Amino acid sequence: MTQNTPLSPRAVHEVTHRVQSSAQLRARGVSAAQTAAQCLPGGPWQQLLPGVYLLHPGDPTDDDRVRAALLYAGRPPAGSRRTVPAQSGPGYGEAMVTGLAALALYGFGSAPPGIALHRIDVLVPRTRRLRSTRFVQVARAAVLPRPQRRLGVPLAPVERALADAVASLADASTVRRILTEAVRGGHCEPASVVRELNEAKLLGRAHVVDAVDALLVEGRAMAEGRLYEMVRTHRLPQPLWNVELSLPGGSFLGGVDAYWPEQAVALELGTRSPREEHVAYAAEREHLERLGVTVVRVTPKQLRDSTAQLSVVLRTAMMAAEDREPAAYVVVMPR
Repeated sequence: MTQNTPLSPRAVHEVTHRVQSSAQLRARGVSAAQTAAQCLPGGPWQQLLPGVYLLHPGDPTDDDRVRAALLYAGRPPAGSRRTVPAQSGPGYGEAMVTGLAALALYGFGSAPPGIALHRIDVLVPRTRRLRSTRFVQVARAAVLPRPQRRLGVPLAPVERALADAVASLADASTVRRILTEAVRGGHCEPASVVRELNEAKLLGRAHVVDAVDALLVEGRAMAEGRLYEMVRTHRLPQPLWNVELSLPGGSFLGGVDAYWPEQAVALELGTRSPREEHVAYAAEREHLERLGVTVVRVTPKQLRDSTAQLSVVLRTAMMAAEDREPAAYVVVMPR
């Protein structure tokens, strides 16, 4: 068979997508020489990326570019291509879309496809020796997260996609918009975003710190609103809101978001930064519980998804107060 031999109708007409890797074409009996001939000037195909082809002469669509990026990043390492059998499934391997492109595919309005898909970030294992090329930017991780799938496309979790997007952005307003949308849109919680940004060592950038401050304020306001609504809807006793607790001698015990003094039950919203969560919250909770105050920690995600269960937890904590020793007397002041 030569490069001038016509392609079998089966080779072309049975493909499920017009973007194919060289391995997928070989599996259908299309040789490298035939592929090269199809991609000659004026030919019906074109090469989008190394080893990835568009079986169409026109401009690639956004969908074509995403698939091409995943096929390029998901191909087996060079040394194993001759020994690894042709991949079943889409051929993406462990690769997943991340960064602004992933946010666009999640539906972020602050990452419109026309702009976000101009460059496609793909996340691969750190051990892969793969270069960024053309419209593909390669990002690496020592341990890959579990991808989320949208219409069959593997996407990095929103938190990781945000971190990769922020790493590529220098515009403070854009960073603030995508972080704020992540929280307002219910895609993720502020604490998990900050944790991912911290792991990516992005919190040393001034414009990122400013955006994170705004994110935490936004997340806290939303969580407080849901907390007020939960107390009202489930007819819990009205607590004292946003107060500081101290001993009569003036020793400060900590601030809590809600406190039921008759039952000595305190509620703490988990909206702090990772360092505050680890140090300040743990110390405050331990001190308060030694004094007989029950501390219930609530995450924004629980307030969004599980208010009925949370109301039961709080009622149970209040009822348990009847069976335990009275708590130490504490002074309550507005925060």
